[in-house]
Amino acid sequence: MALAFPAADAWWLGWVGLVPLVLLLGRAGSYGEAAWRSSLAAVGFFLVALQWLLPNIGMLALVVGVVVAALWVPFGLATYGLLREPSGARVALAVVVLPSVWVSVEALRSWEGLGGAWGLVGLTQWQVRPVLAVASLGGVWLLSFVLVAVNVGLAAVFLPGAGRAARLLGGGLAVVLAALAIGYGLLRPEPVVTGSVRVVGVQPGVVYGGDERLAAHLDLTHRAAGLGQDMVVWGQSSVPFDPASRPDVLGRLRQAAAIAGSDVLVNVDARAADGRIRKTTQQYGPGGLVGTYEKRRLVPFGEYVPMRQLLGKVLQGTAIAEEDRAPGREPVVLRVGGTKVGPLISYESIFPDLRRELVRLHADVTVVQGSLTSFHGTWVQPQQASAEAVRAVESGRSAVLVELNGTSAAFDARGRQLAWMPPDERGIFVVDVPLYEEITPYVRWGDWVPRTAGAITVIGIVVVVARWASSRATGLHRRPSSTGQGR
Repeated sequence: MALAFPAADAWWLGWVGLVPLVLLLGRAGSYGEAAWRSSLAAVGFFLVALQWLLPNIGMLALVVGVVVAALWVPFGLATYGLLREPSGARVALAVVVLPSVWVSVEALRSWEGLGGAWGLVGLTQWQVRPVLAVASLGGVWLLSFVLVAVNVGLAAVFLPGAGRAARLLGGGLAVVLAALAIGYGLLRPEPVVTGSVRVVGVQPGVVYGGDERLAAHLDLTHRAAGLGQDMVVWGQSSVPFDPASRPDVLGRLRQAAAIAGSDVLVNVDARAADGRIRKTTQQYGPGGLVGTYEKRRLVPFGEYVPMRQLLGKVLQGTAIAEEDRAPGREPVVLRVGGTKVGPLISYESIFPDLRRELVRLHADVTVVQGSLTSFHGTWVQPQQASAEAVRAVESGRSAVLVELNGTSAAFDARGRQLAWMPPDERGIFVVDVPLYEEITPYVRWGDWVPRTAGAITVIGIVVVVARWASSRATGLHRRPSSTGQGR
């Protein structure tokens, strides 16, 4: 399954990659063995899919490994409980319950304090547009649910001990679910395009030194003169000092906007007047600062350290943040001409709810300023870029990602690729981004899939606990007396 993600991009493994795991869990010798098998599978999955993280977290890798191993235990227990005696009824139940448990776990580990929504199975389908359309109904969560359900159904076909009815039912449900997903994508009508906005992205690559980095961005921005763009976008941390404290920088940014003939969205990573470091999107026109947005969701350990007094000492010598950044408080929609732009900054791009929030604030397009300098050449760069296709379909809005150093990309609301600039390329890219007014069911209904999956999971836990308590009570009732005189 890990190889279904970029950069390996074997997307078809998303449909079958869990089959071996489901078979192993279903044929475990006990609940304890199923728990160990699922834990080891989780560690293996994340070691491959998120191997780019390991060199940067040092001793924290041990903690991450324990958390990851524990998170998959419920899936292992549920699979063993349902498929150790695979009747037709149990297989049908498994096709509903196991994806629910899986999605519940994905939603739990997507909490920002646990590192965010990386490695979600639904993200593997970012370039399979007929299937990707499902994200407009229930977000990446519904994609994950469908994929896991198909895997469970296919596993039932090969499960030892399953009867003919159970095998046919499992295979039939897998085919029906896949057909429904593909059919929806093929039959879904195209949205109405209400206009377009031309964006120039600036990607200078790694440039050390604050003044040198600014100069590189300004030079590339000047090349946008005469291209007819509506805005020029720089990546995260493109300006490593506060322009308000540098009149010369403020003047150069105003001049850049005048030369380019459009507003320029820069990203400031610097200490503000209150003494706290912030990451801020700043919009400049020829007249100066037009609008700002402060990054709200910060990278745990990368931009702040939870329980710093304790963990800061334990993790000394690793790549953790030396000082906590200050988070912003609210979403912002910037106006660029007649277009409403929803800005996000790097790590925030992986959270579906932030994109939904911007659309509800009437954003016409979303723009992410990113930088993955610490992870150059790793899988995270195409993983972040490819996730923008899913975010675009979820939100019904075109999505643009501009990296200082990474993979820049743009997608329309159907997930069609409009631009793709790999991390080793330098310069600018120009993209005409279509605008839409469509409100997708996912934007309207929100996270109904993980909520429903969570309810199913809780009901399952209650039923199992009740049965266990009942069987224990029955066993105690039938236990012979201490005098040896049975009833």
